[in-house]
Amino acid sequence: MRIIRLANFVAPHSGGLRTSLAELGAGYLAAGHEPVLVIPGDRDGDERCAQGRVITLRAPRLPFTGGYRVLWRRRRLARLLAALRPDALEVSDRTTLRWTGAWAREHGVPTVMVSHESVTALLKLTLLGPGLSRGVADWLNRRTARAFAGFLSGRADLATLLASADVAIAPGPAETFGLAALEALARPERSRRAAARARAEQYDWGTAARGFLAAHGAEDSAAVRRRSA
Repeated sequence: MRIIRLANFVAPHSGGLRTSLAELGAGYLAAGHEPVLVIPGDRDGDERCAQGRVITLRAPRLPFTGGYRVLWRRRRLARLLAALRPDALEVSDRTTLRWTGAWAREHGVPTVMVSHESVTALLKLTLLGPGLSRGVADWLNRRTARAFAGFLSGRADLATLLASADVAIAPGPAETFGLAALEALARPERSRRAAARARAEQYDWGTAARGFLAAHGAEDSAAVRRRSA
């Protein structure tokens, strides 16, 4: 199965979303599928790596976002999607890429929308204010629903810092990457460390990839081949 994945707001040094895309792509590839990630960047590119094929489309920086870019040329992206002929579409931006839901329905492509963030929380960072932010977020969410109806870093220094802390605060008002809170439970105390590790091992990247493939209606091709061998 060729799974085309679209994502905005992915920078070379960004954290949770970039990590998730890489790990899931590697999981899809290991399962015998063909993942293709399309993201914005400072120049056009097309490469194959551990997470499959990665296509970069040149796009401008979005002001006041710290250097993030978005896939803003709809016609170009639509032409690319038509040329790639996806068996499934995975969209990791529920606002600026919402239009791809209509494209997918028109072309009979099953689609999964992945919501990594709270639109309300993100809008509160702007000058809209709490009340207006809620109204705009509700409007965007309704339109997204209609369109698609139907860091973790792993660095040793970070692990050492977390293990030495007495109190760890991991607020997440806008994004759903709460792995830092789980990491913080891995203290030197044997029982707590064992419990945290056991809990974490229930949600490894392999499990996440299998869950996403199930949402796409895709089997693990590699496992099927092993069973029939």
